[in-house]
Formats: sequence, C-alpha cells, structure tokens
Amino acid sequence: MEQRRTALARRISEQRAGVGDPRALVGEMRHAVLLVPSAGPGLWSARSGGVRWICAFTDETALARFAVHHGPGDRPMDYAALLGARIVDEVVPALGEPAGLAVDIADEDGAMFFPPVTGIVPNGVAVDTGAAEVRSHGR
Repeated sequence: MEQRRTALARRISEQRAGVGDPRALVGEMRHAVLLVPSAGPGLWSARSGGVRWICAFTDETALARFAVHHGPGDRPMDYAALLGARIVDEVVPALGEPAGLAVDIADEDGAMFFPPVTGIVPNGVAVDTGAAEVRSHGR
C-alpha cells in the first residue's frame, strides 16, 4: 500500500505541474513538519551555486530514498523533525551565509527548492535585498 503524500508534497506536485499557487506552496512549507537528516552536530546540507541548502524531506519514505545514497550504511539515518518555518526563520539566519531549503531532493519529479529570497527567509538574510551580501562580506 502506497503511503499518502503530505500536503506539502501535493503542493510541490501542483507547482511543478504549473497549476499551483506559489504563495500557498510557501505557506504549506512553513506549516509542514519536515525531516532533516543529522550530520554530526548539525543538519545535513549541501552547497551549490553559492548557496548552502538545508536538505529536508516531507516524510520517512522520501528520507529513505535519500538515505540509500547518503546514509550511514547499515545504520538508520538520524534526523530531526522541524517545522519549515523554524528552518527558514531560525536555522537559515544562524548559518551566517546565503542558505535555503531543499525539499525531497532524492525525488527527481518531486524536489522543490526554497531559495534565500524575500518572502521565504527573513529579509536580513535574503540575497535579493542586499543585506545578506553585506553581512557575509563584513565578517
């Protein structure tokens, strides 16, 4: 029996099909409980295009697909369950560099990136306001 998709996974699917509302997608991401793999003392992230992406998953099935390629071998992958809002409002600003949220990256047709821009992350760390660039060069 196939696991029911989360509300965020459905919104991502709608957006990828070109029929979704971007504001509703961001709102759903903020309200969703996301599973973020642990990497040592921190959270799993990857750098690409000058952005640090926190990797999060909509459910354990999506996390398991990721763990097959990036997990600790024969041990279960540790993870934290965090609200999307907490990730973009608290974790991203604490990183001190341009950072965003990458959701379900192991799903070729289901991945969605929430970049570090106004309306997704706090204005003080959004790259489109100029504040993040000044802050990162001023350290």
